[in-house]
Amino acid sequence: MKAISGNKSEKAGVTPSRTFTFAAAAFCLLCFAFLSACTELEKPKAEPFFSQTSPPKKQEFRWSNGKLPKSFDPATASSPPETDVVRAIFEGLTETDPKTLEEVSGVAETWEATDDYKVWTFNLRKDAKWINGKPVIAEDFVRSWKRLIAMGKRGAHTNLISNIAGIPAGPRVTQISSADEADLLLNSAPTPRLQILPSQQLAARTDNSNANSARPGRNEANSNLQTQKSETEKPDDDKLGVVAEGDHILKVTLILPDKDFPKLVANPIFRPVYGEGEYFTGNELNASVVTNGPFKIASVDSSGILLERSENYWNRDSIKLERVYFVPMENAEKALAAYRAGELDAVTNADFAPLVLKLLSPYDDFRRTTHSALNFYEVNSTKAPFSDRRVRQALSNAIEREKLTEGEMEGVTRPALGFFPFSTKTKVKLTQDKEKAKELLDEAGFPGGKDFPVIKLLVNRNDTQQRVARTVAKMWKQNLNLETEIIVKDANELELARKAGDFDLVRRGVVLPAADEAVNFMAIFDTPRDAITEPLVLKDAEKNKLIEKTVTEPGKDDDPASGGALPSAIAVPESILNEENAIYELRAIPLYFPTSFSLVRPYVLGFEMNSLDALTLSNVTIDSEWRPKSDNGQ
Repeated sequence: MKAISGNKSEKAGVTPSRTFTFAAAAFCLLCFAFLSACTELEKPKAEPFFSQTSPPKKQEFRWSNGKLPKSFDPATASSPPETDVVRAIFEGLTETDPKTLEEVSGVAETWEATDDYKVWTFNLRKDAKWINGKPVIAEDFVRSWKRLIAMGKRGAHTNLISNIAGIPAGPRVTQISSADEADLLLNSAPTPRLQILPSQQLAARTDNSNANSARPGRNEANSNLQTQKSETEKPDDDKLGVVAEGDHILKVTLILPDKDFPKLVANPIFRPVYGEGEYFTGNELNASVVTNGPFKIASVDSSGILLERSENYWNRDSIKLERVYFVPMENAEKALAAYRAGELDAVTNADFAPLVLKLLSPYDDFRRTTHSALNFYEVNSTKAPFSDRRVRQALSNAIEREKLTEGEMEGVTRPALGFFPFSTKTKVKLTQDKEKAKELLDEAGFPGGKDFPVIKLLVNRNDTQQRVARTVAKMWKQNLNLETEIIVKDANELELARKAGDFDLVRRGVVLPAADEAVNFMAIFDTPRDAITEPLVLKDAEKNKLIEKTVTEPGKDDDPASGGALPSAIAVPESILNEENAIYELRAIPLYFPTSFSLVRPYVLGFEMNSLDALTLSNVTIDSEWRPKSDNGQ
């Protein structure tokens, strides 16, 4: 949805290359000439907006959010532009409030959980319908989630479903990488090269598809889906923790407690699809896909996607926009030029270069948002002396994150003083205190850094990450008198070294796709659910004792030999699956969050940017009466 700073290959917070193409440089010079003849960039007083144009008379919204989507399939929607379109045309059990990031009602009207947060019951509204008029029922979700499970690695963010009971054990799909892939913001659901079918071909395909199915779920699985199912063991229907108890009650059983599960199922991958997913076969965008969201697809061609307000949406009267145009743009320069010319109402998901960002920053229609992705150093806490929590805290305290973000990251990232960029209940934040760092290192038995081994810091082959590593190493040397060996590896080599434990610290990046705290920490620690199950099945007294040893003994060495940590078979204790305890333990040291950028016309209301890329069009309206203050005298 949003513009992520950096090149496409560096979206997890990595800044773009410091060299510009001739075209980009020329474009920047034009911007300079337009903005001011002065070298000092100041906010223009006469022109508060980068582009000022009159609002449209109709409720029509023109949005450029990158290139043309590769698919309309919710199961493969991992990032914009796919997620933006999927949120507009499909509706899940819940939706994400774009302002608060709390869950709000979708197809599910109400929901409740057992006291242990392991069993959730969703009560579906009876007036939810597909665009063909058929009701949306609980079995639609059961069938769609089974399809998602069967897709295996072809699906997006399939680690998010791993906590559902009855899912077959097998190769775990994760959206995390400690290597170059971490800079891609984990676009991990590759889709075949795009083609667009002519309208008559789309209609013919749809007619043939509908002829085979009077009700979704009755036609045979297509060959593409069969291929996907062969990659993952089929779930046992009798054991799967997703059950339709009638048409309007969906019961979900989890392995681990999750108080935030209603937030999790707002992710696009949990949205239902009609039938067996036959609309998503092949390499083309199918404009005839049956959807259940506030908008439906009216047309698709090379110029973009046209959505229209759905007549059958249960809350149609609250939707103000009549049409939405998704206008694809090949690059940021073209998107910016189209916005400048008055052809677009919003630009997101564009890779603006740092110089362009500086040019845009004075304007009121330019927005900057902290993105829900974390760059951090994972610590090998099973290896001395890093098994001592005081050492980990000293290393974290000695890092001056503002110098990283304003220096090596050129001001397009923000310091991470916690694990999440969005609001959480904890008010605990990381400290940056060089003197405290020295005290902690002294307490751990290394006064002035004496006898501390050379730190092995592994990073991927990325120029920015190597510069960041050198800067951090310099801080550790200046503030703690510690030496660091920076080891650069290719993606595969880096991951192999990490899995083998052949590192002290390793640079990693992760996208946080939901406001679900426990799920996000499982992603950060790259932890299978089985690695967290064992403490939960212990007797309460044993579990509390285990947690107490891990969390509440300040200054205690965490070496398993000293009795201060969990057995190696338990990769992450339940006790640090919340931010306060994770900050205390610091098995991962946060560095920075990437930021995203957008341009939005002042007459566009309700277009709320947020860190999760969870933007809904349901609340967007066009203020056709808007006029600039200079015109109306206000």
